[in-house]
Order: sequence, then C-alpha cells, then structure tokens
Amino acid sequence: MDWGYVLTLLAVLVISLTCHEAAHGFVAMLGGDRTAWDQGLVTINPIPHIRRQPFAMLLLPMLVLYFSGGNFCCGGATAPIDPRWADKHPKRAALMSLAGPAANLLLAAGGFAAMYWIARPDPGVSWEGEVFDFASVLLMLNLFLAIFNLLPLPPFDGASVVVGLFRPAQPLYNQYVRIPAWSILSFLIALWLLPDIFYPLYKMIADWLPYHPRFRG
Repeated sequence: MDWGYVLTLLAVLVISLTCHEAAHGFVAMLGGDRTAWDQGLVTINPIPHIRRQPFAMLLLPMLVLYFSGGNFCCGGATAPIDPRWADKHPKRAALMSLAGPAANLLLAAGGFAAMYWIARPDPGVSWEGEVFDFASVLLMLNLFLAIFNLLPLPPFDGASVVVGLFRPAQPLYNQYVRIPAWSILSFLIALWLLPDIFYPLYKMIADWLPYHPRFRG
C-alpha cells in the first residue's frame, strides 16, 4: 500500500467535504437560514465538521482506504438546514444544494490550474512532484464528488436542485422515497452510472494538460 498516496487521498477528501458543507451553509445563510452558521459550520476549518460527523467524515474514509488497499475512498457529511425554510423558499434551497457541488468544481479547477502551471514536474525539484500529485488527487476526487452529488436522485444534492426549481417533481420524489431501502437503491444506481460519466470526463480534462497525471482507478 502506498501510504503517501493514501494520506493524500484522506486529506483531500476531508478538505473537499469540508468545503462542500461549508458552501451549503454559507449559501443557506445568504438565503435566510442561519442553522449551519449558528452551529459554527460555515467554515473551511474541518474540525467542527468532523466533530459533528466523525464517522462519515473521518472513520469511514479511513476504514474504506485500509480495506481497499488504498485503491478506493469514500465518505460523506450533511449540512444542517431548516426544512421549514427550504419548503418556504424552494429556489433558495435549490441554490443551497447546488453550492456544495459548485465548491467541489472550484476545487477541481484549482487542482487543474496547479497541474497546468507545473506542467511536467522537474525531478530535481521535489516540491513540484508533491504539489502535482496533490493537485491530481484534488482534481480527480472533486470532479467525482461534484458528479456524484449532482445525480438527480435523493438523497443527493441533484434531487434537491430539481425539486427546488421544478416543484411538480416533488410528488415523484415522494413516491420514490417510499420504496424500501430507497437510499441504498440510489447508491447502487449511482455506482452503475458514475463510471460512464466520470472516467470519460476525467480523461478528457486530463488530455488538456501538458503532462498527463498519474491515474488511479
């Protein structure tokens, strides 16, 4: 197991989840829901987020990384939102839901920019290779998180975006969540769809770089 790569994956995942949830809370606060703000969760400091959800934010990723031999990483978190506010302001709630994946896309763009700037790392400059590898993981993982969360299935953010912008979809989602083990069904559908969406998109983006990143997946 490449422990350096494993630690990079874990660090990037925690940073990415933190920014994702902080973005949800920040946009909710701008829209009038101060729930996350009042709990100190509109911050890019991961500690308050880990304290709120230690298993999903830290323990689950560590377990998955260990038992997958460092080849797979997953985790999660949720932002506290007032459901009454979301029902009263569906479009604001849709923007709040969209903010998390948007934060991941910004992080992915930052990773791409760093890789493009460094181009081919100079073997004689150690920090270039380290930053390039970190930026590669930042791009890959945040692109995955953005796509994953934008799928229009509950409990993913994409479902909240659809319902917020197109209220007639609500009865359809109400029927869907009555299916036994509906959340497991959503994750299975996501795992089935994601390879055909993520890998071609990631490889297309990587082809824009002057030096192709080391791909693991």
